[in-house]
Amino acid sequence: MQLSMWTYPWDIQDQGLDRIAAEFRNRAGLNTISMATSYHAGRFLQPRSPRQKAYFPEDGTVYFRPDESLWQDKAIRPLMAGNVTERGDMLEALTQDRDVTGLKVSCWTVCLHNSRLGMLHPDHVTRNAFGNANYYNLCPSSPAARAYAVTLVRDITMNYRPDMVELESPNFMGFAHEYHHEKDGVGLNAEDDFLLSLCFCDHCMTRAARAGVPVEGARRTVARFIAELCERDVPERQFPKFPAAGIDAFGDHPDLHAYLAWRSEPVTSLIGEIKAAADPASRIVLIDLKDGWLGGVDPSAVGKLCDGAILCCYDMEPNAIGDVIRTGRAALGSEKFLGVGLRVFYPEVGEAAILAARAKAAVDAGADGVNFYNYGLIPAKRLDWVKAAVAAIS
Repeated sequence: MQLSMWTYPWDIQDQGLDRIAAEFRNRAGLNTISMATSYHAGRFLQPRSPRQKAYFPEDGTVYFRPDESLWQDKAIRPLMAGNVTERGDMLEALTQDRDVTGLKVSCWTVCLHNSRLGMLHPDHVTRNAFGNANYYNLCPSSPAARAYAVTLVRDITMNYRPDMVELESPNFMGFAHEYHHEKDGVGLNAEDDFLLSLCFCDHCMTRAARAGVPVEGARRTVARFIAELCERDVPERQFPKFPAAGIDAFGDHPDLHAYLAWRSEPVTSLIGEIKAAADPASRIVLIDLKDGWLGGVDPSAVGKLCDGAILCCYDMEPNAIGDVIRTGRAALGSEKFLGVGLRVFYPEVGEAAILAARAKAAVDAGADGVNFYNYGLIPAKRLDWVKAAVAAIS
């Protein structure tokens, strides 16, 4: 069973690889480290770090040394984080020292969630039905954005040979994604957020039209819904079957329903292209959430093209986690890797027994592994909670 914890490169730089490897193996009972290899901006409280309790990483950078020969003809190119030069290439250290640390290496790789690149390349981001840009989300229909994601994973796997690459955000993203100082005085509900997230950029419009989808009719329908939600005094539900019914919640609107049925195509094909270009020695899996269709993910189709998925069940109770994993297993099939992502944050996890019950529910339902979130963001004593969860499934 794969037992991992998501970790930032600055965690390793601050504490040292030897100490982290010992804590992973001995205190937490883990056998894999999932290190961020491309990541976005944020503000991180770092309780574990002896040198910095608050950390603001550079926006939209990669934490490895890109191979320039792979990027020369690419319109969208990565920026290496300054701390790789200043403090060392932690991905190289992890992959070279696998036999010493006893830890397998997985690369936690953010694909299309990149505000820095979105601002630099506004023609390649998702856009709502009014044409307004979502700068934090490169669009999976854009050829340049697709080439960026494919080359990113190819570079990592060809030059570092990790055991696994975990793809975060190779898909469409929600409107509310914790962008810098988001403002919403309307009080958007879940369906409002979904409608605002639907992409009608030139790339999507062209790609969908080429597939025979009535995309302009869908865009007009969504634009009308957005205009209406902005005029109400308080939010109202328009689609009572959303999200439980999936795209069929919009069945009374044929153009929109057809567009939503098509919307998984650019995501599925992109993941297939990523897998095809990667070194076959590295397994390629998708990080996803419950109701992944909201981001254009078709688990059954994706499962045929890559090596599996990690389904994040951060704040769910054991019964709900079991349902998510059983559904994921049915979609992926018995041969593909299926992991669960569990957060070790307070107050959603208040004691070791809660985390253990969630991990056991996932494994009992068919999970092959557990990823815990997140090494550098939790107090050291919660590694004992992780060890208790590992004991419950071992």
